[in-house]
Amino acid sequence: MSFDHKKYVAFKPINKPNRRWPDRVIEQAPRWCAVDLRDGNQALIKPMSVAQKQRLFDLLVKLGFKEIEIGFPAASQPDFDFCRKLIEENRIPHDVRIQVLTQARPELIARTFDALKGAEQAIVHVYNSTSTVQREQVFGLDKAGICQIAVNGARWVKEHAQQAPETQWTFQYSPESFTGTELDFAVEVINSVNSVWRPDLGQAVIINLPATVEMSTPNVFADQIEWVCDHVANREHFSISVHTHNDRGCGVAAAELAILAGADRVEGTLMGNGERTGNMDLVTVAMNLYSQGIDPKLDLSGMAEIVETVEACTDIATHPRHPYAGDLVFTAFSGSHQDAIRKCLALRKPEDIWNVAYLPIDPADLGRHYDEVVRINSQSGKGGVAYILERDYAISLPRWLQIEFSKVVQTEAETNGGEIDSLTIHRLFEEKYLKVNPNWALVSYDLQRDQAGVQAQISFGPETQPIQLKNHGAGAVEAVAEALNSHYGINISVEAYDEFALGEGTTANALACIRLRINEVHSSAAALAEDTTSATLQALLSAVAQQVEPNTSS
Repeated sequence: MSFDHKKYVAFKPINKPNRRWPDRVIEQAPRWCAVDLRDGNQALIKPMSVAQKQRLFDLLVKLGFKEIEIGFPAASQPDFDFCRKLIEENRIPHDVRIQVLTQARPELIARTFDALKGAEQAIVHVYNSTSTVQREQVFGLDKAGICQIAVNGARWVKEHAQQAPETQWTFQYSPESFTGTELDFAVEVINSVNSVWRPDLGQAVIINLPATVEMSTPNVFADQIEWVCDHVANREHFSISVHTHNDRGCGVAAAELAILAGADRVEGTLMGNGERTGNMDLVTVAMNLYSQGIDPKLDLSGMAEIVETVEACTDIATHPRHPYAGDLVFTAFSGSHQDAIRKCLALRKPEDIWNVAYLPIDPADLGRHYDEVVRINSQSGKGGVAYILERDYAISLPRWLQIEFSKVVQTEAETNGGEIDSLTIHRLFEEKYLKVNPNWALVSYDLQRDQAGVQAQISFGPETQPIQLKNHGAGAVEAVAEALNSHYGINISVEAYDEFALGEGTTANALACIRLRINEVHSSAAALAEDTTSATLQALLSAVAQQVEPNTSS
């Protein structure tokens, strides 16, 4: 078989019985670094233009990112030019540090510092591969040879920085393919780099531990991070950063567990754009913190702008189910979900802590509208249909009519396929329940109350030749029903009856809903009128109209 799992071996877990990260809770946001303009850009079929880079950079600044990797200026002329544009045109806010990537080669490092000339502050990110497979199959070097590459790179970075003291420099080192590197060797390389940079003497240093390829479950990655934190020298004097990829679909989880394991900083991209299956998604991790009551130190309230900008700059469409950002992530089609959402929203007060079924956060926080939450298709039920009528038309239905009308909507959805919009739902309700047959339209009524009940006189039908009936009953509905029974020789019994005021004050419209059994056949109708009595009597007439011809009588 070509699909042969035997060619693979399980990733070896870390022997770490003293792990502490599982008992920790994230209490504050990490430092963020957005790498959309470098790692994200190099993964695009068509790399971004300068205008697109500028637009995305401006968005990252607007969202609150203070560290932004803008490119690989020594390897790409467009990246070099963009770096110079930002510096020379003073487009970098004073509290934002740009970051650039370079390999640990002298000519590339020199070119990198040329690109950064005049920057107020900058992060120089140097890297070399340290993994077993890279050492043995790509570079053909032993551990000492790989470590020497890193040390040389660190030395060259330091020498160039000393020649430009006007810039506030931060040095960053990545043992690329960290996840495939023996942990003791990774620590050896890190210590060797730091022995050159001397963070213990005040140099700002970031050690970035990338899951260049995601090779294990997130808990193993967390063990790797905690192991390094426990074994490196001078840990308190430098920052640990992580850069997770999504090859196993766990980039977000790996980053979150790495924070628990001791990482101070997280690199990623908006919407997770990156090579292969992508980078860790900054939007998702930040919003995960937000949903737990933690300030993410980023403003993601304009999610529509974020999605629009990322799509325009990357030419990659956002999946409708993308966490927090997709068009459908706050949408419920399921009937039971819709019913639960509707009930929770009805009970919720503005000052309440957010606690709504099926909605982990308030969609309004991201600039989303509640009309996106409940949408109707053949899988929807009474709750969703009722919510649409309440939200868009201020029509509240009793439960029995919610159940009955939802079947009408479901039949329409099954017949035509796809989604049913608000206008269609209202049209169906009007046609099925509200539409008044002219021959059964209420013209007038007169109710006289006495000790025995109500004497009702009713006139309905064409105003030129209305039908007039009169009878007595315990209430208006019973009196008119008895009059119709006598006139048409039928047997009406009221099974359900509800009335609602639509709005406030004496001029408010009213809705009445009624369900009858007429000669063992069920018939339901609703009516809108200026007062509840008119609505009730019209609903009664409309329900009878479904079973009886107006010009027939006993």
